[in-house]
Amino acid sequence: MAKVKCGLEIHQQVDTKKLFCECDSIIHENTPHYTITRKLRAVVGETGEVDIAAAQEALKGKKYEYEAYDDNCCLIELDEEPPRSLRQEALLAGVQVAKLFKAKFVDEVQVMRKTVVDGSNTSGFQRTALVAYDGRIDSSLGKISIPTIIIEEDAARLIKDEPDKTTFRLDRLGIPLLEISTGPDIVSPDHCAEVAEKLGLFLRSTGKVKRGLGTIRQDVNVSIEGGERVEIKGAQDLKLLPKLVELEAVRQQSLIDIKKELEKRNVREVFAQIVDASRLLVNSKSKVIASALSKGGAVLGIKLPCFKGLIGKEVQPGRRLGTEFSDRAKVASGVGGIFHSDELPNYGILPDEVEQIAKHLDCGNHDGFVLVADAKNRAERALQAVLVRANDAIRGVPKEVRRANEDGTTTFMRLMPGAARMYPETDVLPIKITKQMIDSVEIPELIEHKIGRYEKLGLGHDLAELVAKSDRALLFDQFAKSFKALKPAYIAELLMTAERTVKRQFNIEINPADEDFCALLTALEHEEISKESVLEILKEKKSVKEVLNKYRMLSEGELLRELTRIIEESKGMPINALIGKAMGELRGKASGQKIVELLKKLTKSS
Repeated sequence: MAKVKCGLEIHQQVDTKKLFCECDSIIHENTPHYTITRKLRAVVGETGEVDIAAAQEALKGKKYEYEAYDDNCCLIELDEEPPRSLRQEALLAGVQVAKLFKAKFVDEVQVMRKTVVDGSNTSGFQRTALVAYDGRIDSSLGKISIPTIIIEEDAARLIKDEPDKTTFRLDRLGIPLLEISTGPDIVSPDHCAEVAEKLGLFLRSTGKVKRGLGTIRQDVNVSIEGGERVEIKGAQDLKLLPKLVELEAVRQQSLIDIKKELEKRNVREVFAQIVDASRLLVNSKSKVIASALSKGGAVLGIKLPCFKGLIGKEVQPGRRLGTEFSDRAKVASGVGGIFHSDELPNYGILPDEVEQIAKHLDCGNHDGFVLVADAKNRAERALQAVLVRANDAIRGVPKEVRRANEDGTTTFMRLMPGAARMYPETDVLPIKITKQMIDSVEIPELIEHKIGRYEKLGLGHDLAELVAKSDRALLFDQFAKSFKALKPAYIAELLMTAERTVKRQFNIEINPADEDFCALLTALEHEEISKESVLEILKEKKSVKEVLNKYRMLSEGELLRELTRIIEESKGMPINALIGKAMGELRGKASGQKIVELLKKLTKSS
């Protein structure tokens, strides 16, 4: 594999209300209360230019439908009211993270507008603010620079994407995000996963970030020697990161190889005229072509000189240069895909039809071609996008933003945005970062340090790691200090595994509160209940305080009377059988050690 250079962008939701309003940061799956429809366009930024990525999105002319709820959306999410002040609690979370990374603070936090015309923000921009810069963390392969620590608003949630309309849900829009960017200091796929995990642990150490699926997203920037920086978005699974990096390196090397082959073939630039080939395919067996023509559409094509054999060249597993052409066509115009000469005859297009098309497009022996069957205006936009991508192939690796696929491959999303997308937010006042503000924020104990501390308390490494990463770490610390008669390992085991054990043994779902665990441990500490009765108490699915009396242990006098009764009822029974019977009858009412001790004493004296 080619030598890679990587950088990460971690986007972590902060567990507060939304960044610029008083709406709760909650996600819904129930039916939205209402919808609105908008159309967005690209505008000139502060530099006097229209951002290239925004212009590309605006050309699609799509409508955007927004689904919303009354309890977590307001006029600010609808872009009908200016934002309020940046949420102080979220800003302080950013300050805390910056201190963890030993970063330098800006003098003043200035909220900026970042143009986004993919519809994911009703306003057409995302609000973002730099909090600190020039931080660092250590890794197994050296220091990793943290150039920026940013607080920004999350985007709306994509629900459905159609050729003419995209549907978003506004429950996620405005949730505070911490964006942590690294420098291009990551040198391998496995190193990338290590750094991402470490950054995630740093963020979780604050106790101020959300947990669960969708609350953290990793974008990775990848380049190889001779390639270009490509940003891969949407890697939610940490385990997928190494494969994404590896396959992007493979992709870029394949594109470099294609560039070299085109140089050998003396291809400098592709000029192509879009040609209508509909009349050649009026009787085609291809379902796609027949459907397009029946709806009044057309089959259009372009010749790609000297591209024969290269359009079908694999660039990632199951993906070819032709797939990259198709991705561009889909994004630019909403077509379902393309046909290209390296894959034909196929898909109902017969050999004689391929010959006729090649002749109609004036293709020589070394030329390739691309066809699109759809509404004529869409097909034209699609082929123009293919032509741009073909010229990019001559130059090698294009700068792009790509979407992570589940198999580790990637799909084109948009061109890499430029500096023209940023300009100041005039509706939100700047906030000074004072020494008093910085000093008021404590540096939390890192999770990796917690793990070591818990191991010193007698917890095994796996259990220590489980507790340190859980939401009950603080509760464990409190209980370990309070209940001196109980081993910390037992307390940890109870907190971490009680629900799972009750589910496995009794098929009962429980959700004990902190107060329930406290009541249990208090009773155990004072020897009012036995450890054997703990699961029995929890499976009652009631407040522990309500059911404790039912499981309280016998006093020594009560235990002696019960054991005497058992001995009298079981005359002649061997001591081991007697112990077994007593254990069965008195389970949870006395400790096993106490039962054995008193039974031996009673049988010996009798």
